[in-house]
Amino acid sequence: MEFNANRVDEANAVISATVTKEILEANLDKVAKQASKTMNIQGFRKGKVPVAVVKQRFADKLAEDAEADAIRKILKDGLKQLEIKNEDLIGEPTVSKFEKKEDGSIEVELSVATKPNVDLGDYKSLIPAVENKEADIKDVEARLEEIAKSSAPLAKIARKRAVKEGDFAVIDFEGFVDGVAFEGGKAEKYPLEIGSGSFIPGFEEQVIGMKYEEQKDIVVNFPESYQAKNLAGKEATFKVTLHEIQEKAAPELNDEFAQRMLPGQENVTIDTLKDRVKEQMSAEIKSKYYREELKPAYLEALVEKVQFALPSSVVEQEVNYALNNKIRTMSEAEINELKENASKVEEIRNELKEDATNSVKATFIVDALAKAENVQVSDQEVMQVLYYEAMQMGQNPQEVLKQYQEAGYLPAIKMSMIEEKVISKLLDEKLGK
Repeated sequence: MEFNANRVDEANAVISATVTKEILEANLDKVAKQASKTMNIQGFRKGKVPVAVVKQRFADKLAEDAEADAIRKILKDGLKQLEIKNEDLIGEPTVSKFEKKEDGSIEVELSVATKPNVDLGDYKSLIPAVENKEADIKDVEARLEEIAKSSAPLAKIARKRAVKEGDFAVIDFEGFVDGVAFEGGKAEKYPLEIGSGSFIPGFEEQVIGMKYEEQKDIVVNFPESYQAKNLAGKEATFKVTLHEIQEKAAPELNDEFAQRMLPGQENVTIDTLKDRVKEQMSAEIKSKYYREELKPAYLEALVEKVQFALPSSVVEQEVNYALNNKIRTMSEAEINELKENASKVEEIRNELKEDATNSVKATFIVDALAKAENVQVSDQEVMQVLYYEAMQMGQNPQEVLKQYQEAGYLPAIKMSMIEEKVISKLLDEKLGK
């Protein structure tokens, strides 16, 4: 068997071989003998099926198995010659050439991708200047006002007047489509926050100006995308009665309010609460500053400075991913144009390749940074983040986790968390100097 194994660069290798007819026939005999020991064929005892019968009955399948056996050996021998360990492989090796010759032999070429060797060099010297970010006292006080307002109970306004933006209008309503009441379109003494956008578009605006005990017909159109298909796009009339107007009276910002906001803590004052809110807001500001300004600048500098070979197959996958995303945004006419003109697809691929290459490169750099800084994210941490986010969105955490697992998103989420963690660590260290 002719055999050749070469490294294209540190991250890519090509293994080629010509498998003779004799080797394929020997493999075929071997797989046929193995199959004869386990097959159940009518007229023969199990394990006693003649090899000739097995070959006759399952010729095509056995030929495929014999070829696959030859390819596995080529790969094994090639990796051994190139001194590539299985744990260094990225993805499955691809068969880039498989050609059957007239003499019964086959020519095979395998493309192998391996983890690149990333030499970060003096990566800390590329960290951008980091400024200390703190929340302004005026913003802290505004946040406290919001907290107070959101936690305040609703109370009937002292003086009767017409409904205005920001009020809670206590209403009875019943909805009709073509004169017929529909399910779920009725409620009594419902406190509707005017301006919240929680009702059908146009409804809340028509409540503005209503007075106590006033009755009014409000006409709106359900959106075309409305979840109840029997109502989507339909015109509806709501008979509405306003009973009273309520508003939230924010409590006084004092020690008593602070103690309610921080239960179980001793010696709490309004200044304690202010410090806590300032600390939280400063953390939010810093996180945004790191995420939107410093992290992109740092990764861009690393991608430009750190040079290493990239596995071609991974870059191609990233290009394909970007191409699919772009196609999803295209019109039907644009997609038809691509189908008719293959060169246009190639043009788009070439346009996307630089960004795709930089994205893949950044991923390997982050992985190297995490190893250099001994930063890890456990599967348990990933689960906790997903559970917390699901609960924040009012979703079932276990169902969300199952969806992510089935879609294969967990590795990407974990990598994103590692990236956030390692770069925040480096920026924090820079800030502390």
